[in-house]
Amino acid sequence: MSLISEDTDPSGNRAAARPVAATPQSNCVTFNRLELNRILNLYGRMVADGEWRDYAIDFLKDRAVFSVFRRASEVPIYRIEKDPRLARKQGMYSVISATGLILRRGHELERVLFAIDRKLSVV
Repeated sequence: MSLISEDTDPSGNRAAARPVAATPQSNCVTFNRLELNRILNLYGRMVADGEWRDYAIDFLKDRAVFSVFRRASEVPIYRIEKDPRLARKQGMYSVISATGLILRRGHELERVLFAIDRKLSVV
């Protein structure tokens, strides 16, 4: 004799009692998977070269910022920003130096990252 009636689904009770996972707020700007993959590939190469040490990611209401640090106690040497409000004007991606100078701005992340992505050159 079963204590569970045939009308109720036992897995439904567990699903209802399960806590909801914390999700980012829907009103924040974020990097998508491809953008973040490209940025982290560049970051990994620069860490391997010993030039960068730390990073921070900020998802704000108006923009997403990936900050790169030489040391964790300093100001970021570069900020990679995604600002959708500029998508139809100058491009939503930009690379900004520690002094606030915009090194490059554009519509494509690949082309914007060329400002700080130093490729190997044959001498």
